[in-house]
Amino acid sequence: MNQVASLIIGRDDQNLEKRNIVWNMVGSFLYAFASMILTIAVVQIAGEDAGGIFTFAFTTLGQHMFTMAYFGIRPFQITDTGNQYSFGEYLGLRLFTCGAALLVGLGFVAVNDYSFDKAATVVLMVAYKVIDALADTYEAEFQRSGRLYLTGKSNAFRTILSVGVFLSVLAATKMLVVASGLAVAAQIVGFLVFDVLVIRELPNIDWKSKPGRKFKLFKDNTLLFFSVVLDFYIFSASKYAIEACMADKDMAVYGAIFMPTSVINLVAGFVIRPYLTKMSLVWEMGDTKRFMKTIGKLAGVIAALTVLALGCAWFLGIPVLSLLYSNISYALAECRPAFVLIILGGALNAFMSLFYYALVIMKMQKYIFGVYGIVGIMAVLLSTPLVRSGGIFGGALAYVILMAALMVLFGMFVFVGVVRKVRDNH
Repeated sequence: MNQVASLIIGRDDQNLEKRNIVWNMVGSFLYAFASMILTIAVVQIAGEDAGGIFTFAFTTLGQHMFTMAYFGIRPFQITDTGNQYSFGEYLGLRLFTCGAALLVGLGFVAVNDYSFDKAATVVLMVAYKVIDALADTYEAEFQRSGRLYLTGKSNAFRTILSVGVFLSVLAATKMLVVASGLAVAAQIVGFLVFDVLVIRELPNIDWKSKPGRKFKLFKDNTLLFFSVVLDFYIFSASKYAIEACMADKDMAVYGAIFMPTSVINLVAGFVIRPYLTKMSLVWEMGDTKRFMKTIGKLAGVIAALTVLALGCAWFLGIPVLSLLYSNISYALAECRPAFVLIILGGALNAFMSLFYYALVIMKMQKYIFGVYGIVGIMAVLLSTPLVRSGGIFGGALAYVILMAALMVLFGMFVFVGVVRKVRDNH
């Protein structure tokens, strides 16, 4: 086992930075790509009903429980270069949040009248995602210790192993529950090999946990935790409404037209994140003109990409999705207006992300939480009535309204923050 871990770690050399970049890109791509390919594969191999069940279990409730277990703590951990908290303390807190997320997932299934197969699949996918969140603690520590390439390797190899097992078993048996159970087993094996074994071979990992420190860490991140949980609920509120009010096959259709938002979010991240350090420095210098100029430049790029995405969505979107999801092509043909709304919502989400990062740089986190609270209430009040009255189109309309509300409110507070900064400078 030590030799396996040493082989994964490799040798320390002058190419460490290159390895960090390459493996992080590989791991991030495979992780993002897996979510898209899995939903397509389940619909095509096991049928539309199974596809709807899996879409909800994996991309909605499972991902929401991942967010709860994740606790929004990774950015805090990777930037804790002064070791304010030990790895043992981060791990202790994450074990607690993972356990809580698993219990919430089980409780959600218990209060819903699901068939055995659906209940088992949902529980297994929650477990899969919770293990993912636990592995993230180790991967954040790899990054904190300057070995981001190990994070990329873990993401890449765990994804290949668990997804490979899932697809192989599903293709052989057509049984979603069996494939999900073995995917969880593969996820556990990947976590033990690529995270637990590896970290024990690294130097200077502090496993100690002092009394009261985990609770302090919990308090330090509580506001961020509630923000990310509310954020994902708002993002997924229309999916929850579709699952509650419509059939499993409708969830498969909605998941198909929703899938491109993952690509939009990925592209937005690539556009925005390289500028964050520069924006932080400019803001600290008090240069509000350059700060707003950078925001304007990024907004212009996102706007141009939005026009391109909407054009492609109207003319090419449904034909391309019908090729990928041939089993539900008959239903997708009627969803062009809903699909265009979803793409518009994804673009508004990209603008919202830009303003969100700006507020984080401006140290206005309390306003972020307030906005999420307001829009979270809107999500509860709007999503189910719109789905009941408009079906899939109603779900898409709810999504675009919520994304627009986040974008407008975040943008408004960015403007307020800049005005305050200008006034304080004078």
